[in-house]
Amino acid sequence: MPNIQSFNGLAMDVAGLTKRYGEVVAVNDISFQIGNGELFGFLGPNGAGKTTTINLLTGLARLDTGTINIGGINCTANPKAAQHLVGIVPDESNLYPELTGFENLCFCAALYGLRKNERQTRARELLATFSLTDVAHRKFANYSKGMKRKLTFAAGIIHQPPILFLDEPTTGIDVASARKVRQIIAALHSKGKTVFLTTHYIEEAERLCDRIAFIVNGRVIRIDHTADLLQPVKDRNILVLSISNSEPRISDEIARAFPGYQVQSTNRGEVRVESTEQIIVGPLVRFLEERGIQMTEARRQVPSLEDVFVRVTGIEAGLMKKEKEKVRGEGNL
Repeated sequence: MPNIQSFNGLAMDVAGLTKRYGEVVAVNDISFQIGNGELFGFLGPNGAGKTTTINLLTGLARLDTGTINIGGINCTANPKAAQHLVGIVPDESNLYPELTGFENLCFCAALYGLRKNERQTRARELLATFSLTDVAHRKFANYSKGMKRKLTFAAGIIHQPPILFLDEPTTGIDVASARKVRQIIAALHSKGKTVFLTTHYIEEAERLCDRIAFIVNGRVIRIDHTADLLQPVKDRNILVLSISNSEPRISDEIARAFPGYQVQSTNRGEVRVESTEQIIVGPLVRFLEERGIQMTEARRQVPSLEDVFVRVTGIEAGLMKKEKEKVRGEGNL
């Protein structure tokens, strides 16, 4: 397994990273540091600059300005200098459709210099880990979407790199495959791997990451430990009401009648009520009934990273969920 050099305890040190495509600034003056063994999340909507950032860090795109240090190696001028230290799971598969799953893994292992016996042993281990042993000798072109994603993941870690770049690893796959991939990410992290994870799944970031960066329109607007991000909202009380009329004016009327509450209509036909004090349902029900509005459901909600993300970015969590629905196939989380 490749060894990572000590560089002030950092696996990555990135400063002033900028990338333009014509007049479009895809990545805008991004800076961050990632410690050895840390699972660092890059959270933002589609088109925020997540994949461009990962392409810059892995040498798949040339930066315009900035510096990149990976594993103690300056990669600014030579993006491939630390290639032996990293494993990459791209957002779309880069494996060969005409090869079997086993052949694809052995081929990737050969590219990293593993000897024949070693790469075959490693391929079989990973096929078992990802529950792909039964389809090991089926052509990759005939794999399901979930199988393809898992094999692409396996190929990215075939050489047991100390640093992993995972670009939307669970996007568009079924529930069981997504759960398996997340379990493997957590297991790799527990073994001391450094993981850079891009995702637009807020729940996934909250569940897996030590620290999270929020990226919007190419800019990183907040970086913090997950627990610290959640601290400001952990004592908030949230009640979500499903009602027969969720026009914005209803939220305004509730807010005027209950000045201690923060009220907003969601794009899911609901009203969200938030307060530092306990929210009593009865007065809300009576208030709505007096206006001929029927409440079909009232459910309490535990504050989450979603609430923090909306506050910090101004982006409705519903937008992220819509993007999720476009690509998640049978379901993801």
